[in-house]
Amino acid sequence: MPPDDDWASATDLAEYSYCPRSLYYRRTAPDAPDTRAAARGRRDHAHALAAERRRAGSSAVYWAALLAGVTLVLAAAVLLHL
Repeated sequence: MPPDDDWASATDLAEYSYCPRSLYYRRTAPDAPDTRAAARGRRDHAHALAAERRRAGSSAVYWAALLAGVTLVLAAAVLLHL
């Protein structure tokens, strides 16, 4: 189905929020062959996404360890007062 210029789909909005140029290029030249710049852009996006996922994962581990530490300190404080 060709893109309708009067409406934006949820996919268009998601693509625009991730990379406005990607939406522009897809809508202006949908049949254009891949170029080195496009391939490099996809690779850069993949690296950025992987880095973001690593940061999110390490953040979860940090908060879990902090919660475990606070729980141990509180448990020790309760046991010492008994």
